[in-house]
Amino acid sequence: MDKKIRVIVTGASGMVGEGVLLECLKHPQVESVLVVGRRPCGVTHPKLKEIIHKDFFDVTPIEGQLGGYNACYFCLGVSSIGKKEPEYYKLTYTLTLGFAGAVSRQNTDMTFCYVSGVGTDSTEQGKIMWARVKGKTENDLGKLPFKHEFNFRPGFMKATKGQNNLLPLYKYLAWLYPILKALVPNMASTLAEVGQAMINVTLFGYDKQILEVRDIIKVAHSNDK
Repeated sequence: MDKKIRVIVTGASGMVGEGVLLECLKHPQVESVLVVGRRPCGVTHPKLKEIIHKDFFDVTPIEGQLGGYNACYFCLGVSSIGKKEPEYYKLTYTLTLGFAGAVSRQNTDMTFCYVSGVGTDSTEQGKIMWARVKGKTENDLGKLPFKHEFNFRPGFMKATKGQNNLLPLYKYLAWLYPILKALVPNMASTLAEVGQAMINVTLFGYDKQILEVRDIIKVAHSNDK
């Protein structure tokens, strides 16, 4: 396949975003990558361009630089631990929808991939606060004028070798990955598979808008020789 894509990645200074970025940089059909972040991602590559922007609640100053892309892989997120619902809602729903709205205005042929999580509540009515907020975020992203919008719900993720930005939990519990894969295969994937799946849904589409772990793994390997 000769199709080339141009990708925007957010959250590349975090674990998930860095893993997705590394897959984009080595994929032959990803022509260029724009990282938008609040601090440098720490990666250099001929394909890579970076915009440092401190205020993700107002992307108006950089909106004009967000045009000309086929995909946005939105990997920026925060933990709900220690946060009340209004704060978490602002940092999750408000921030995400604001950025997504900006890239949708600049790109009429865009696939938007949002990193959500296992247990997200699509009904928006459940008792778990973070799951409700993530569910509303997913639902309202689907109303924006993207060519395609996909919600990724990964579980435990094995980091890519050489990653610098690892959450402490994943750093110290990486040894659990083969055990989880054996006991609960639908709860564990690699970060490489998450990145590969995002690229593949951009190139080939998928018949589900929500990708659980089993879908992520399936799509990641759908184009294997």
